[in-house]
Amino acid sequence: MGGYILVFIIIFLLVMLIRCIKIVPQAHVYVVERLGTFKTEWSTGPHFLMPFFDRVAKKVSLKERVVDFKPQQVITKDNVTMQIDTVVFFQVTDAKRYTYGVENPMVAIENFTATTLRNIIGELELDATLTSRDTINTKITSILDDETDRWGIKVIRVELKNILPPREIQESMEKQMKAERERREKILQAEGEKKSQVLVAEAEKESKILRAEADKRAEILKAEAEKEAMILRADAVREQKILEAQGEAEAIELVQQAMAEGLKKLNESNPTDAVLKLKAMEAFTKAADGRATKIIIPSEIQGLAGLTAGIKAVSESENKS
Repeated sequence: MGGYILVFIIIFLLVMLIRCIKIVPQAHVYVVERLGTFKTEWSTGPHFLMPFFDRVAKKVSLKERVVDFKPQQVITKDNVTMQIDTVVFFQVTDAKRYTYGVENPMVAIENFTATTLRNIIGELELDATLTSRDTINTKITSILDDETDRWGIKVIRVELKNILPPREIQESMEKQMKAERERREKILQAEGEKKSQVLVAEAEKESKILRAEADKRAEILKAEAEKEAMILRADAVREQKILEAQGEAEAIELVQQAMAEGLKKLNESNPTDAVLKLKAMEAFTKAADGRATKIIIPSEIQGLAGLTAGIKAVSESENKS
């Protein structure tokens, strides 16, 4: 019988020993009390608990936590009632103050968040409330962080999750948004038409400029062509006159040469006085056929001139008959 009691005692002591060994997980802190009074905080790792004297009063997580509180009714400065629900991000930084600072930390944070939110929204009108979320979030975070520091809690951020104004306000806002969208659409259409008209006007302007430049270039080319044609015609006339003058000069030169040759041959043949008089008569005959009104005839050939005049008169009378 005594052996069973000894075995029982040994098993009981082993169980108590095992139960007194505590292992604190990562990111946790155990608050330990001895005889109802705070003794110490256990961090991560194994620890031994004094049996019958010590106990773990609270297991505190140091991880960041998120709490979504239910919607709260608030009234704006212009007496519009709405519902706002908040999300609080916080972290325990002091396990002892978190354990002994407040009875129920979550309820305390929720109530304090609701009262702070009512105070802030009460100073804002509806439009400012709907457009100032970042400002409201910053104010609530700052106030909560200061107040919860004595509880060992660090408020990281507070977010307004939903802002629900009354139904009639929502309908009015929807109408306002619709009117704003229609206004923007009309503005965009007007700007598009304006840009289109500007582009059309610029295109017409460029087209007129190009046509004017084309007409100007055509006139310039036409004038240059007429100028070149006139130059070519003048060159042709000049060349023609030069050729005619050269031809006349050559003809005169040939006649002069022929006359010189005739005179040379005449001198070489030793002509008699009768031959010379006959040549003189031929020259005066040609002179008589010209437009001269007076002809002075040398005395040496006056007899021959009279004879020639008589022959000419007889010849003309025969031609007339």
